[in-house]
This record gives sequence, structure tokens and C-alpha cells, in this order.
Amino acid sequence: MNNKLAFLVFAAAMLVTAALAEMADNYTVDIASNETLGTYLVNETGFSLYYFANDAPGNGTSTCYGECARLWPPFYAENITVPEGLNETDFTVVEREDGAMQTAYKEWPLYFYYLDTKEGDVFGQGVRDVWFVVNPMAFPPVET
Repeated sequence: MNNKLAFLVFAAAMLVTAALAEMADNYTVDIASNETLGTYLVNETGFSLYYFANDAPGNGTSTCYGECARLWPPFYAENITVPEGLNETDFTVVEREDGAMQTAYKEWPLYFYYLDTKEGDVFGQGVRDVWFVVNPMAFPPVET
């Protein structure tokens, strides 16, 4: 009987350890890579995060409302966890004019794109020459 109990305790401890190790890699913002685009930010489920070039640079204010926000839903995460290579302090929360909260990266509000339906989709890249994935290695964007 003691051997069975010891085995059950050991098995339970192994399961908890495995679950904690798996949870440690679940970031609210992560980095993905694409051959064409290089590295870019994604949320915890691998959906691409975008910035809108028409947002005022560096002030954390969104200009995307109404139909724009339907196509480009704001990204919000209450608690930010990031992998090595990103800095949690680069992420802030801004309150939108509609009262909703939105996460910003280096003061640029972050968005999803409604046509991205699975992990790794980047269909929003370059839309109307104002929507772009966030490359953390080359951000903020250079104004021209």
C-alpha cells in the first residue's frame, strides 16, 4: 500500500511540474518569425499583433474606432508576460475614447486583424500601407 501511495504522490508531483513548465512558456505577448517579415509580436495564442501608422506616434492614442475597430480589434492583456528579448516595461495600457482598454507597445496601440483566423496568419501586413506587424527589433517605426 505504501508503494502505491508513494507512486501516486510521485506521479502527481511530476504532473504538476510538467504543467508548471508548460505554463512558464505561455506568454501574453510572444515573438514569432516569418521568412519574409522576420520577427514580429503575437499574442498568447500566436495571433499577429499590428500597429496603425495613422495613430499618433508615441502618444498611446488610438485613432481606430467604429468600422476600423471592427476590422482591427484592439488587443488588450491585463497582465503582460514576455519571453527573453522583450521588456515588460515597453508594454502599457491605454484607455480608448470608447472606454475600453488597449495594450500599447512603446506607446503604439496594438491590434488584431479580422482576416487572421489562425496562428501565424499575417494578412494584415501592409494593408493600405498603414497597417504593419510589430517587429520588436526595428520598432518604433521610422517616420518618413
